[in-house]
Amino acid sequence: MLITDVIAVPVRSGFFADDQAAIRAGAVHNGFTYSGVPLTAGFRTIRQPGEAVSILLILDDAQVAHGDCATVQYSGVGGREPLFLANPAVNVIERHVAPLLRGRQVTNFRELAGEIDALVVDGDRLHAAIRYGVTQALLDAVSRTRGVTMAEVVRDEYATGIAIAPVPIFVQSGDERYANVDKMVLKEADVLPHGLINEIDTKLGRNGELLLDYVAWVRDRIITLRVRSDYSPRLHFDVYGTIGQAFDGDIDKVAEYLERLGVAAEPFAVCVEHAIDAGSRDGQVRAFAALRSSLRSRVSDVRIAVDEWCNTVEDIEVFVAADAADVIHVKTPDLGGINNTIEALLLVARHGLAAYCGGSCNETDRSAQVSAHIAMACGATQVLAKPGMGVDEGMMIVGNEMARVAALVAARRRTLV
Repeated sequence: MLITDVIAVPVRSGFFADDQAAIRAGAVHNGFTYSGVPLTAGFRTIRQPGEAVSILLILDDAQVAHGDCATVQYSGVGGREPLFLANPAVNVIERHVAPLLRGRQVTNFRELAGEIDALVVDGDRLHAAIRYGVTQALLDAVSRTRGVTMAEVVRDEYATGIAIAPVPIFVQSGDERYANVDKMVLKEADVLPHGLINEIDTKLGRNGELLLDYVAWVRDRIITLRVRSDYSPRLHFDVYGTIGQAFDGDIDKVAEYLERLGVAAEPFAVCVEHAIDAGSRDGQVRAFAALRSSLRSRVSDVRIAVDEWCNTVEDIEVFVAADAADVIHVKTPDLGGINNTIEALLLVARHGLAAYCGGSCNETDRSAQVSAHIAMACGATQVLAKPGMGVDEGMMIVGNEMARVAALVAARRRTLV
């Protein structure tokens, strides 16, 4: 099957782009937005609508393969690429990507994705968001050519040997961190609540007291609302480096605090994401390796997840080799081509760590669906419910896609028996 045309169209993302540097510096909420001046290059305001681009590949049998270029909520920090803007991206795609793909035979995803992911224009690689969306569309095109799901294409081309089945869903609360927990518990989310603990004074507390109270509240709310006594979700909190800020980067003090969080959450297991921001990849590796060692010496079951400064397959290899995390957040838009996400998830799993197929609230329904296929094919430990921060939509999009894929694969297997 051939690609006869490539169409790139600006679309909406599922949330907003936020200037994390300004928020961490103390920008305060003003309704849904923030007051103050942005600090990160490219931002017009501290919070602005996210942008995305849909990539439509027209195939010679009139089918349309689809992927979405999207990026994370917090661009331009933690070693990430700058803010993604749709109109300039469309121009780049039309000038440099579309001519490469028109007339191409669609047979092998891995080969085509590798070519697009490595493409250099004017001395630079394409923005990660462009590589992300175009490779999604290529995976869809190959699956349509073969008449199978995208998950089966990944399983077969990468020889994962993994049975395709739904994986646990991690749901994020946004700033509605109380009401949304009720939704999560009622819908029996596997992993919750994220919490969005991205500021010290109003969310963490100068001595961590606000987060401790919140963790205890989440624990009690699960016990109060759960219908089944055996419903026992994992608790996962993203703290955006604020714990390190509050305790002046002191590893032992951070470890002691995390140990207290684990006690407050009992009987539920706890993971804390990005407890410290060390300002560079190498610094982050050293800090997380030391923090993990300190937690082990305390015989604490609290696990730590790496996010910022871990944006490429090479970064992930470095963190894994240094034993610097329990959970690796494979943040799908940051890695560019989804071929990199696949490689990263499989790498993490091979080393016995938890492979979290994540991403951002600022993605789209399409990138979420494609991520669900990849998570299933790679046997991820958990997959993020995305886009948005409303709980219901993300759980529906990702959960329903996994249910459909699993049903199709099972039906095909029965037919072959």
